Amino acid sequence: MAVYRCGTFNDLMLSCAHFMFLNRFRLCWVGAAIFALCLPGPAAWASAAPQHTVLDTMDQRMMACTLCHGNQGRATSSGYFPRIAGKPAGYLYNQLTHFRDGRRQNPGMANLLDHLSDAYLRDIAAHFSAIDLPYPPPQPVQASGSAMNRAEVLVRDGDAARQLPACVACHGQALTGVNPAVPGLLGLPRDYLIGQLGAWQTGLRHAHAPDCMAQIAKALPPEDVAALAAWLSSRPVPANSKPAPPVDKPMPMRCGSAVP
Repeated sequence: MAVYRCGTFNDLMLSCAHFMFLNRFRLCWVGAAIFALCLPGPAAWASAAPQHTVLDTMDQRMMACTLCHGNQGRATSSGYFPRIAGKPAGYLYNQLTHFRDGRRQNPGMANLLDHLSDAYLRDIAAHFSAIDLPYPPPQPVQASGSAMNRAEVLVRDGDAARQLPACVACHGQALTGVNPAVPGLLGLPRDYLIGQLGAWQTGLRHAHAPDCMAQIAKALPPEDVAALAAWLSSRPVPANSKPAPPVDKPMPMRCGSAVP
C-alpha cells in the first residue's frame, strides 16, 4: 500500500492526473480525501480568523434592499430601480405585499419577500418611509414641445372625454404623493415610468381591486405614455418632497390601493 504525505494542492493535482491516465479514478478520490485530512481543522480556522460583530439593526438588515435600490434607498443611475426612500409607508407596504403575493411580477423581489410576515413588511415600509434625503436633479430627456404640452395637460387637467382624471387629483398638487398610500410621481426615471405603465396595460402589474391605475393606463395610447414619462421625469422635485397629508374629499376614482 502506498504511503501518502501531506503535500501541496499542486502535488494532489499532479497525482490525480497520473491516476486518471491510468484509469484509476477511485484512487484519485482517495488521494483527495487524504489531502483534505491534511488541511487545518475548523478549530484552527476559528482561532486564526478575525472576529466580526454584525449589528442587528434595520439598516443592516436592509442591505439586501439597498444593493439594488441604492444607498439608503435613494435609487441608482439605472432606470429600473426606483427610489424607495421617503415614499408613503402605506404605499411601500402595498408594493411589498404585491411582490410577495404575485400581483407584481419580479422573481428577485418575490424570493426576498416570500417568507416575510405582514408585520415585518410594515416595519420595512416604515423604515424607508422615514428616510428624508434630497433628490438629485432630473436627467435631461428628449421630447417634442407638443408632446410635453400634451403631457402637462393630462397631469394638470386630465381628459374628461376619456374619463382620465388629472394626475394631481390623486398624487397631490406637488406630485410628491399623498399619505398614507399614494406615491409621488416625480424623481422617477423615464424608463421606469414607461415600464410600469406598460406593465399595467399588459396585465403584468396589478393592485388591490378596484385597480384604478390599470384602468387609467389601458386608456393611454403609446404616445401619451411616452409623453407623460418624459414630462414627469424631467421635472425637478420640490425642496419639500414629503407626501402631502391625507385629504378628506373623495378621490376621482375608486382605488383599492389608496389605503394600506
